[in-house]
Amino acid sequence: MHELPSGVMEQLSYSTRANTKALGRVLEMFLAGSTIPFIARYRKEYTGGLNEIELGNIAREFKRIQDLMSRKETILDAISKQEKLTEELRQKIERCWEASLLEDLYIPFKKKRKTRADKARELGLEPLAKMIFSQRHYQPGKVAQKFIDEKISSIEEALQGARDIIAEWINESERARSSCRSHFKRSGELSAELVKGMEEVGSNYKDYFGYSQHCLKVPSHRLLAIFRAEKEGILKVKIRPNEESLITALERKFLRTDSPASIEVKKALLDSLKRLLLPSMETEFRNKIRERADREAIAVFGANLRQLLLAPPLGSVNVLAIDPGFRSGCKTVCLNSSGDLIWHGVIFPLGPQLKTQQAADTLVGLCDQFAIQAIAVGNGTGGRETIDFLKEIESLKGLQVYLVNEAGASIYSASEVAIEEFPDLDLTVRGAISIGRRLMDPLAELVKVDPRHIGVGQYQHDVNQKLLVEILKEVVELCVNSVGINLNTASSHLLTYVSGLGPSLARSIVDYRKENGAFQSRSVIKKVKGMGLKAFEQSAGFLRVRNSNNPLDNTGVHPERYPLVKQMAKDLGLKIEELIESKEALKSIPLSNYVSIDVGLPTLQDIISELEKPGLDPRGKAKEINFSDIKSIEELREGMIVKGIVSNLAKFGAFVDLGIKASGLIHISEICDHFIRDPAEVLRLGQSVEVKVLAVDIQRNRISLSKKGLQNL
Repeated sequence: MHELPSGVMEQLSYSTRANTKALGRVLEMFLAGSTIPFIARYRKEYTGGLNEIELGNIAREFKRIQDLMSRKETILDAISKQEKLTEELRQKIERCWEASLLEDLYIPFKKKRKTRADKARELGLEPLAKMIFSQRHYQPGKVAQKFIDEKISSIEEALQGARDIIAEWINESERARSSCRSHFKRSGELSAELVKGMEEVGSNYKDYFGYSQHCLKVPSHRLLAIFRAEKEGILKVKIRPNEESLITALERKFLRTDSPASIEVKKALLDSLKRLLLPSMETEFRNKIRERADREAIAVFGANLRQLLLAPPLGSVNVLAIDPGFRSGCKTVCLNSSGDLIWHGVIFPLGPQLKTQQAADTLVGLCDQFAIQAIAVGNGTGGRETIDFLKEIESLKGLQVYLVNEAGASIYSASEVAIEEFPDLDLTVRGAISIGRRLMDPLAELVKVDPRHIGVGQYQHDVNQKLLVEILKEVVELCVNSVGINLNTASSHLLTYVSGLGPSLARSIVDYRKENGAFQSRSVIKKVKGMGLKAFEQSAGFLRVRNSNNPLDNTGVHPERYPLVKQMAKDLGLKIEELIESKEALKSIPLSNYVSIDVGLPTLQDIISELEKPGLDPRGKAKEINFSDIKSIEELREGMIVKGIVSNLAKFGAFVDLGIKASGLIHISEICDHFIRDPAEVLRLGQSVEVKVLAVDIQRNRISLSKKGLQNL
């Protein structure tokens, strides 16, 4: 393994809570090009069973430490060039593992814009500042008089310059910054006040008019809402500690006597606090709490995206898909069981053109002509009305109708991916195709959309976009690899997310498939241009080949373990096919007999689990969804029990689609009778639920719901 700088492994172990032995192995695999899905799935013995989330945290923390190490080198080099780097300072910098403390050490040496203190130094007032700061029994006025010249016209001007220098010294002092930082941690209060004249414009934020709470305790969703309102000019936001207590603490550190010089130092201290320390620390804590809020919001977004990507697929069936619309009609497509487009057109069951009977006749004819097995309806505007229309058609009552989350479908329709797939089709037709394919296989279709546009989070446009993209990409990769991909049907976009592949190899696989036909086995992918041994190692276990001569190619068993499975079958006097078909034989295998240096019980148990369910999709099957007979928010009454679908999850509660324009909110306190920390503990996206209406605010388009004592559907 690469030699790591002193302290790195200890710091990484401390921050991730992982033991150094496992960390060493994980970092060695990372540096050798292994991916998180591969390590989590096929190297459990090496990591002590670390899962994808833990491995992701290690990767991010290692990157943070690497960035910090790089920053240390930059700082050391900068101070060294100034010839001010002492051995004591070098050791302090090398032993520092917090970015904020590292920057504190660098402040005195950092190049900055010309300050008031710099101007005072140019006037030759630094000796005066040193005499005053020493707080010996000088008479500051008498001493200052000696500095009056053609540039300094008065005693007060000289004293002011000296105080400016002292204020900067205090601001750059580790003691002052540490004390100030600890006071912000203990008593930093975030307050939000309405900007005068913005009452009406900012009515959506009225919950935060006059809001105040300890900055480290403000929930992430509130913090992001407050910062958004501040950006829109609706709120004034500030963070302040208990200033009286902070001033007392700083006076104890910097005031040594009751001399007249101490009075000048106190003036400088108060100036430093107001002008330098407080603004600097407020910025630091704003960034700190903003980063925390971003990470929490992104984590919720990631969890929701994971649920959406892993939503149960309907599978390979003939689908009729409808993208509802009032004025321009409902774009309608028919797809065969492979997801290929076989018909498209427009019907008008809604809106001003209202051709109900004609639309019904068209749909019945299409279902007969193309042997349609299911109908997918987008959940946007007109979705509920379209479903109601379909359920009134007698000839279609044998078909199941599914409401499909169409978030991001319009983004996909106009994307290069969609244009490449359907260059001759209008983007509205592409949207309907995407809705149908989402029903058949949500994961395969949603990977074509930038996850930021799928709309299963809050404040996604307000959070750190770089971090958002990084985390969501990681979520997509984990989902794709946890399901496994059909090597002979997967698009290049889906293959891109397979462990060890990426865009270039994904395209090469699709090109090879077009030129040579379907892959007959996993081993054939070694012939693909650019597929080296490392890429094969990382990807093979996540690629499935149905109808291969080797039945293990349609399981999650890695090719490196094929000889082991063959030995198990041989020891039982069976062929591999017979072993897979016999649950009794699988249960009878004495796993301890096959433990070796490289293979432990975790891997052996995973192998048996895969052999018990070869080719089985872990996502289950899609279910039809029904709403209550409610058409608008005006029909809701307090106490009503209605049906809905969980459409979004946040830390503070769950949003429920009731089949009307306005979604309802179940606050976390109303989700169940016992205490929960996160709605995701008991609810999932797309889940059908019964809810009770607690309150309806028609003016603000808000519906409060409760699920206490009610069942899931």
